[in-house]
Amino acid sequence: MAKINYLTQEGYDKLRAELEELKTTGRQEAAQAIAEARSQGDLSENAEYDAAKDAQGMLELKINELEKVMANARIISPDELGVDKVTVLNKVTIENVKTKKEITYTLVAAAEADLKLKKISVSSPIGEGLLGKEVGDIAEVKTPGGVIQFKIKNISF
Repeated sequence: MAKINYLTQEGYDKLRAELEELKTTGRQEAAQAIAEARSQGDLSENAEYDAAKDAQGMLELKINELEKVMANARIISPDELGVDKVTVLNKVTIENVKTKKEITYTLVAAAEADLKLKKISVSSPIGEGLLGKEVGDIAEVKTPGGVIQFKIKNISF
């Protein structure tokens, strides 16, 4: 069974625009690069041709992956969710139990994750550890450096 990708309307629109860009402009640029390299002669020893074909393959892989995400996308809004337990789209303020440092993250789908904007994926170790927790709960997050405990301080939108 395919995994459902929960996205905001903004995230869905952004992915759709990226996919359309890759399918049109991206494919045209890849085809031009291949044609240019092909015009340089012998294909058996043409590094530019090989590089252009590899780039085209990577482009098609990215298009395929975005199409899978879009095919399994479900658009959700905060109106459909609550703040009693941590879910996707929640802003969660957590405190590192050991260091007492607080930070607030918004949990989003992997396709919308952006650490600079403090948007973390629900499928990341921290995101998975926080899902389903309530205010006051301790979330144990497994990291390469060991288990870190976070106390849920606040859940909002």
